[in-house]
Amino acid sequence: MNDKVSIKEKIGYGFGDAASSMFWKIFSIFLPIFYTDVFGISAAAVGTMLLVTRIWDTANDPIMGIICDRTDTKWGKFRPYLLWIAIPFGIIGVLMFTTPNLSLSGKIIYAYVTYTLMMMAYTAINVPYASLLGVMSSKSNDRTSFASYRMIFAFAGSILVVSIYQPLVDWFKGSFSEASSYQFTMIIVGIIAVIFFILTFLWTRERITPPKEQKNNLKEDIKNLAGNIPWFILLGAGVATLIFNSVRDGVALYYFKYYVMDDAAITLSFTTLSYSTAFLFLGQTTNMLGVIMAQPVSKFLGKRKTFMYAMFLAAIFSCLFYYANHDDIWLIYSLQALISFCAGIIFPLLWSMYADAADYSQWKTGRRATGLVFSASSMSQKLGWTIGGSITLWLLSFYGFQANVEQSPETIKGIKYMMSYVPGVAALISGLTIMFYQLSDKKMVKIMADLEARRQE
Repeated sequence: MNDKVSIKEKIGYGFGDAASSMFWKIFSIFLPIFYTDVFGISAAAVGTMLLVTRIWDTANDPIMGIICDRTDTKWGKFRPYLLWIAIPFGIIGVLMFTTPNLSLSGKIIYAYVTYTLMMMAYTAINVPYASLLGVMSSKSNDRTSFASYRMIFAFAGSILVVSIYQPLVDWFKGSFSEASSYQFTMIIVGIIAVIFFILTFLWTRERITPPKEQKNNLKEDIKNLAGNIPWFILLGAGVATLIFNSVRDGVALYYFKYYVMDDAAITLSFTTLSYSTAFLFLGQTTNMLGVIMAQPVSKFLGKRKTFMYAMFLAAIFSCLFYYANHDDIWLIYSLQALISFCAGIIFPLLWSMYADAADYSQWKTGRRATGLVFSASSMSQKLGWTIGGSITLWLLSFYGFQANVEQSPETIKGIKYMMSYVPGVAALISGLTIMFYQLSDKKMVKIMADLEARRQE
């Protein structure tokens, strides 16, 4: 088996998460305020929609993993979906930000339908994409490197979208309605995402295949998954981490629009950024720095301890965020940088640990079900995103939020809680959960050696 991988392949793999992260950040940051302040749906209705649609979508992830494990093409099991789903993914993203001329109930139905379709498309392309990490190389260092490239490109995609999205909306508003401006901006982002996914398909390769004697047996795969304790630990830690991120992302624009009063701007040598855009840009930049540091820090401390300490620090810094006043811009930015750096470190480790969980399952049972194991990644992403998004919008409603008016002191206090203590608790839970993860780097070296010996038999 040729395990040699090139820089081009790592870059190609990175493009896939750049595409996903562009959409992810838009859904996390811009979709809630689009639904409440432009589309015209109440915060409570949006929060309920996010949760209800996830009933189907949560089951959708392992189903897609099972489908991938049973796909057999000349391109492999996972790569073909990057080609087949890329264009539908882009089109549905545009439809989500399209405002039809409907009644309020009609708009709610439209939102339910387009959001459900988007999550199905996200599953259909991201479960195969995540699973690729488990079959491109058998070497742990290669996997961490692939995961680091993935995260660097993910945050690069996020930086790109938080830098251009609101400015593009504002630019289009000079000639079109606000609703049309969101739609046109999504068309541009959608085209970029489609190109990125196709490049991932073209530049990557699948090298690891299931044992030749392995027969498709769904019952056996599910039974093995049920006994994969590291998988469940990663699922729990992943959900808590995504709640931490999605609450902060989801309330950020509300925080700046209604508390900081985002009518000021920071002037740089080449552009002018609103306080909120600069805040989001800073977060993605320091996220990327955290990603870069993940490999050297984890080599010294190990994956589990690095993940755990980073989440505990993120919890502390998040709680301190509550005490920043609306005019303490540099304190707000400093805490954003520290929190985002800590969050950035853990993501390459999480993806690498999913690959370890897949190898552990094969080592323990003799069967490999990479797609099913990696479906945990997409499931934890969307479950955490859904719970975090729903919590954000329900809390906004609970604290009396009303769109496009001056907020009451109680509402402002609630928004501050949602930027600090709420994500802080989620980060703490994530760190505590990963304490129970037992696949140490030393143990994985032995597991990989045993699996390689079996392949040579």
